[in-house]
Amino acid sequence: MPSPDPPSTPPSMLALLDLLGRRWALRILWELREQPASFQALQVRCDSMSTSVLTQRLTELRDARLVEKDSTGAYTLSDHGSALLAQLDGVDQWTQEWARVISRPAADRSANQE
Repeated sequence: MPSPDPPSTPPSMLALLDLLGRRWALRILWELREQPASFQALQVRCDSMSTSVLTQRLTELRDARLVEKDSTGAYTLSDHGSALLAQLDGVDQWTQEWARVISRPAADRSANQE
């Protein structure tokens, strides 16, 4: 008897993946992880992305309640945004190890795989 189909992806996960898959969205969240930033500071941190794209992404992230403006007008992670970024700590650790692996010479990598 064939195994049943895996459950479909919930709409909430699809919405999050769609939002985070947009260019610069994750980068903006990542850049806000340690401290709030003004629009201009965030633009610099994000390699001088265009103002129109930054405006659009910030609007989308604010609408999703992941980013908010603080009393000084700086952008900051909301509680939900901070909780999401906390889930990415493992990804951060993984990427550091991955960077070490891919920066080793190819001969070292193949020797470790045997």
